[in-house]
Amino acid sequence: MYKLGLIFIGSGLGGVARYAFAGFAQRLNPQAGFPIGTLLVNVTGCLAIGFLSAALASRSLMREEYRLALLVGVLGGYTTFSTFGWETFALLNSGQFARAAMNVLLSVFGCLIAVWAGYRGAQFCLGA
Repeated sequence: MYKLGLIFIGSGLGGVARYAFAGFAQRLNPQAGFPIGTLLVNVTGCLAIGFLSAALASRSLMREEYRLALLVGVLGGYTTFSTFGWETFALLNSGQFARAAMNVLLSVFGCLIAVWAGYRGAQFCLGA
């Protein structure tokens, strides 16, 4: 239960950090017509999970529950794209190129299709 509580707190901190950083980045160039804030959140989240995963590979550097709070909680709240990036990297790093490609294709296109289906479903249900 202690681990779950730490992950819960970390997720809240990550979500607030995402909102603040993405909003700040978007305000730097509001006329860009591109979601630069989200892009920067996703890229920095992937950079952070890669760095921290390598740095914390030795479990003696940080207790497991704090490592989970940081990687799963904070970075999970900041961006789930960091987890996607890490898992795809792990597949590539272990030579599972076909699975990595499948993960990329299914994740990107599957999510786009899911967004479309949810949007259209809401329009249908609401009569819009």
